[in-house]
Amino acid sequence: MVPEEGRLEAEHPQAGPERIGERPRTISVAGRQFPVPRSRWLRLMLGVLLVIGGLFGFLPILGFWMAPLGLLLLSVDLPPVRRMRRRTDVWVGRKSTRLRQRRR
Repeated sequence: MVPEEGRLEAEHPQAGPERIGERPRTISVAGRQFPVPRSRWLRLMLGVLLVIGGLFGFLPILGFWMAPLGLLLLSVDLPPVRRMRRRTDVWVGRKSTRLRQRRR
């Protein structure tokens, strides 16, 4: 009988030590990896709080930087926000490629 871990690795060699279907613990932005909390509820609460804090960015303690960071956290768990982030990534990538080609 194959142990559970061995069976998991045999069926899904790419899986590694993480569980199948588990959300990533990092998020990639501009080719860099950033860690995110493991708990889905914690990610959602932090994301919502950061977006709300970003809306009040004109106040002294809060800043407008909080809204994009909150949306980035929400994109891990919410498909509509994830699609918006991917479209933005593609748009920025195309723009940067065009700018680099014009400079040559």
